[in-house]
Amino acid sequence: MDIRQIVEGFAAAPQLAPAEMAEAAAMGFRTILCNRPDGEQPGQPDAAEMEAAARAAGMEFRYLPVFPGAFPGDLIAGMQDALAECDTPILAYCRSGTRSTMLWALAEADKRPVGEIVEAGNRGGYDLQSLVPFLTARS
Repeated sequence: MDIRQIVEGFAAAPQLAPAEMAEAAAMGFRTILCNRPDGEQPGQPDAAEMEAAARAAGMEFRYLPVFPGAFPGDLIAGMQDALAECDTPILAYCRSGTRSTMLWALAEADKRPVGEIVEAGNRGGYDLQSLVPFLTARS
């Protein structure tokens, strides 16, 4: 698994497999957030399959699908709820981890300085510079 730590308690990753849920739990993750829409690519596991595997491994699971380029307010609010309510550490995934990191950034914009958010993304290998105007507007 290509897990990238963004901040303490939150990491992002490219697409995970159901068979990797036990490994994620063994690494200490308590919650899985799926940010990849079902059916985005042929052969990808759907959210129901991932949820069953995560729960079998003793983890929480939430499905917050991010369609490319679309971050509506209700999705950001859902991510804020997940960050506030779910047990940590949280592992979020999408196709590459980028949308998961971007959604985290938008959800944290009213809690952290914009520069800190961008730097956290950079440390994880995700460039959040294009989000700066949106992060600033939400801060």
